[in-house]
Amino acid sequence: MTAAVAAPHPPPTATAPPPSRVLLVGVVGPAPRSPSSLPSHREAFGWASLLQGRRERRRRAAAVQPKMARPPILSVALPSDTGRVLSIQSHTVQGYVGNKSAVFPLQLLGFDVDPINSVQFSNHTGYPTFRGQVLDGKQLWDLIEGLEENQLLHYTHLLTGYIGSVSFLDTVLQVVDKLRSVNPDLVYVCDPVLGDEGKLYVPQELISVYQQKVVPVASMLTPNQFEVELLTGLRITSEQDGLTACNTLHSAGPRKVVITSALIGGKLLLIGSHKKTQEQPPEQFKIEIPKIPAYFAGTGDLTTALLLGWSNKYPDSLETAAELAVSSLQALLKRTVEDYKRAGFDPSTSSLEIRLIQSQDDIRNPVVTCKAVKFGS
Repeated sequence: MTAAVAAPHPPPTATAPPPSRVLLVGVVGPAPRSPSSLPSHREAFGWASLLQGRRERRRRAAAVQPKMARPPILSVALPSDTGRVLSIQSHTVQGYVGNKSAVFPLQLLGFDVDPINSVQFSNHTGYPTFRGQVLDGKQLWDLIEGLEENQLLHYTHLLTGYIGSVSFLDTVLQVVDKLRSVNPDLVYVCDPVLGDEGKLYVPQELISVYQQKVVPVASMLTPNQFEVELLTGLRITSEQDGLTACNTLHSAGPRKVVITSALIGGKLLLIGSHKKTQEQPPEQFKIEIPKIPAYFAGTGDLTTALLLGWSNKYPDSLETAAELAVSSLQALLKRTVEDYKRAGFDPSTSSLEIRLIQSQDDIRNPVVTCKAVKFGS
């Protein structure tokens, strides 16, 4: 971008402009003195000495004031005591999806969160129209290089959500490698946003990139029912199908897999699986999720953020983390429905914007209302 430069003022003219002509009529007396022989208005009123005194007082005042230290040349970021998350996903100016749905809850749970917006839209795509910009892979890498140049790449967690192109997803994989070169213990939580309820949100070619490249490097995977079917090629019509799909994903890489929502036998379930070691079978469980007759945007992004946050606090108990995450989400959704009803809206007729800010106590200190049931117990 070329910076605008103000044009310099024109130089003063070398000669003064000619004086105006004056015609004196009926005046008798000596000719008027030339302007150079007249005293200035400041001299005439004694202002010269006044100004000199004022300058002297300012000089004396400045001499007794302490000199301000120059600002430091370099900025320094403190390391995070509680964890630092790099979150790469979508952003909307209005509403709560993507980073807008994930950053605040993670901050409430004690994390420093640095968001990179894969897209920046005016609003989510559930509205009649939307406008905005899409970040490409080169722009993402420019941001990463900027962080690296200033030694700001030490993250404990990487969180990714909606990604709309193969080139951007390939760059995300480079980011994973770069972050793990700085911190080999980096936890990568991947929400493979592909679609929902049989509808694909992204280009078809992204599926194979997730299958072959992303799943193997993820620490935790949080697909919904439709997404896990796309990733594994398995139809999920029973609880056992869900467990088999989790095992298939474990064999590809991630130790933790959470199918965040699956409609099985008329019930809405979360199915979780934690393979703690290669030798032991995974610990697997389910949580029945109460159905709420409304449609919400951003709940998947929020669920993944909550799972990341609570899993960090309970690293050996995925079921505890899932109980807390689901219970927080349920309290938030109930409040959202109640607020819309109070405002005179029918929650069943449109997509609702979640009441995230109003539910911060439920995020920070959830009451467990949804309990996990272990398989095989």
